[in-house]
Amino acid sequence: MSARLPVLSPPRWPRLLLLSLLLLGAAPGPRRSGAFYLPGLAPVNFCDEEKKSDECKAEIELFVNRLDSVESVLPYEYTAFDFCQASEGKRPSENLGQVLFGERIEPSPYKFTFNKEETCKLVCTKTYHTEKAEDKQKLEFLKKSMLLNYQHHWIVDNMPVTWCYDVEDGQRFCNPGFPIGCYITDKGHAKDACVINSEFHERDTFYVFNHVDIKIYYHVVETGSMGARLVAAKLEPKSFKHTHIDKPDCSGPPMDISNKASGEIKIAYTYSVSFKEDDKIRWASRWDYILESMPHTHIQWFSIMNSLVIVLFLSGMVAMIMLRTLHKDIARYNQMDSTEDAQEEFGWKLVHGDIFRPPRKGMLLSVFLGSGTQILIMTFVTLFFACLGFLSPANRGALMTCAVVLWVLLGTPAGYVAARFYKSFGGEKWKTNVLLTSFLCPGIVFADFFIMNLILWGEGSSAAIPFGTLVAILALWFCISVPLTFIGAYFGFKKNAIEHPVRTNQIPRQIPEQSFYTKPLPGIVMGGILPFGCIFIQLFFILNSIWSHQMYYMFGFLFLVFIILVITCSEATILLCYFHLCAEDYHWQWRSFLTSGFTAVYFLIYAVHYFFSKLQITGTASTILYFGYTMIMVLIFFLFTGTIGFFACFWFVTKIYSVVKVD
Repeated sequence: MSARLPVLSPPRWPRLLLLSLLLLGAAPGPRRSGAFYLPGLAPVNFCDEEKKSDECKAEIELFVNRLDSVESVLPYEYTAFDFCQASEGKRPSENLGQVLFGERIEPSPYKFTFNKEETCKLVCTKTYHTEKAEDKQKLEFLKKSMLLNYQHHWIVDNMPVTWCYDVEDGQRFCNPGFPIGCYITDKGHAKDACVINSEFHERDTFYVFNHVDIKIYYHVVETGSMGARLVAAKLEPKSFKHTHIDKPDCSGPPMDISNKASGEIKIAYTYSVSFKEDDKIRWASRWDYILESMPHTHIQWFSIMNSLVIVLFLSGMVAMIMLRTLHKDIARYNQMDSTEDAQEEFGWKLVHGDIFRPPRKGMLLSVFLGSGTQILIMTFVTLFFACLGFLSPANRGALMTCAVVLWVLLGTPAGYVAARFYKSFGGEKWKTNVLLTSFLCPGIVFADFFIMNLILWGEGSSAAIPFGTLVAILALWFCISVPLTFIGAYFGFKKNAIEHPVRTNQIPRQIPEQSFYTKPLPGIVMGGILPFGCIFIQLFFILNSIWSHQMYYMFGFLFLVFIILVITCSEATILLCYFHLCAEDYHWQWRSFLTSGFTAVYFLIYAVHYFFSKLQITGTASTILYFGYTMIMVLIFFLFTGTIGFFACFWFVTKIYSVVKVD
């Protein structure tokens, strides 16, 4: 998720709702067609100092984002560290999505002039006296962040400044961040980035990357008079203990800080910048080199093929049941009606008088269906926009903003679906139903989110949502989402109850003793396996992008997997529903919801496995935050998959009982 860009100045709160659906993301991002641009994402032209004009800038600003680590869930603002600070400069405004993800973009003291090369230019010098408590605290914080491998994220012209290095198989990986420094353990083991330099060998010592070599690539605009556009910014972090701090020459041994060091410690921060013309890269495709360095596409195709095999297998099963078994059943039942032995009914037709009997806890089920519908439509629309390239990594925070705004605006379908089903279940407490639809699931998510936020506040992390934003989210929820839910519920209750194809008997039918496979629990546990099998590879990349701060940009794959998931959930639920009806068990409503909803339990188990096997997260706060945010994702996923299962089963049951003749 560390791939969302800055200098975009999105609309603030008064205009957010009106503009977000229009503006959210018609950004070309990493696409090759730069035919249309949004304000804030149009290309900026640069030229030499003497040629600068209103259309052509000479000064290149470097912005700094929050620092994060794969070993900790807590990101920190740049200003939380004792680095060189900008004397002045306008901070770019963040949109809702950026604030929710803890992005804090600030001006930096690093300023360049286009095509003017600098060598070993001093930015500032930081001095620490280990006897002074304040200095010691700053130094300890710096050491701790090097130990946890915290990474800088710098931005030039709305692009991440990348550190490219060779990995196995002769490939180059471009990381949109670079470390503060690294540590050699007391046993002489080089941690993280310390492996890049053989001079880093002192035991129990920290090495600070206090110098960066920045190379900016540009291509000249075809018209010539317009100047140039930046197409890449790469850097290499280095460490120098400058002999003459006033006139640094970027030579000598690396900048080391022994863990036992005392007295005065000086760190001089310097940079070099060079420019190179590159006509091969177009401005509209300047993100490609970062995305192409992530070698995952072949795994994605494997994942899609794996999912499609499962879908084909399930579809074959469902088609066989629909076309052969069901067709035979219906023909046989309808034939029997015309003969004398109509009394000896068997199979699923037997339960026709109970199939639409209202379920127990119908209120809760209808509320879950309302919230699930809201999430289902929100996910579909967000992924559809993302597929079109509107919510690309170049348009920072757009994905989250889009999802939140859509969720708020989709209160009406939630209220409508909840009210419609509650009425068909014979419920009469419509006020309670509307209030629960508006507040139950969103309330649980908000409560969890608020507790996580308190932990982030306590830790001083930049991911803590400011109080103003929390109030704004509550305002969106109470002032827009809740009234819209009430409007939806009003129309839902006003309509006649859903007409069922068969009447319900007054006395409930006795359900015969069930075999192990047709009991509720085994069916529910089995039902979640196949949908989870379709998504678990994609899940790995999504979790990587959230917790390992990698870019996620393969929305086309994700949209395909989303469609496959909807089909698989529907088919698995219909299949199990048919088996249960044949066993004369007519309690299908909750079971259909829980069968596909159980996929979320497998998601939770996978998230626990991912935490212990793939992440190096340390610390109690980070662990609580990981599982706190995972629980939010699991609840949303449970409502989303459960709703798909229920609707599929509802359609199936209505269909089969409408074609069979009943006395």
